[in-house]
Amino acid sequence: MGIRRLVRETAFQMARRDLAAFLDEHEADLLAVFREEIQRLDDEIPEEAFFIDIKMVPLGEMILKAALRAMRRFLLDGAPAKIDQAPETAPASASPKA
Repeated sequence: MGIRRLVRETAFQMARRDLAAFLDEHEADLLAVFREEIQRLDDEIPEEAFFIDIKMVPLGEMILKAALRAMRRFLLDGAPAKIDQAPETAPASASPKA
């Protein structure tokens, strides 16, 4: 591991709980700014071009809250263990070789 990466990882390990606390302390401010930006985006999108009217602000807020929870989990619990993925399967149209 290079010295730069070692320093970066060490600094991150030292600051991760502080970063999680920062997110907790400023969540309301982040949500307020995010609501304004999503509302601006919603105002710019012509609703006539869509078949359904999506309420962007509540949807965006739910997405941001999920992202904040994910960041907190990562900062406090660390990275999740690798998930074993099923091996890729051949397409149904491919014929097996005999």
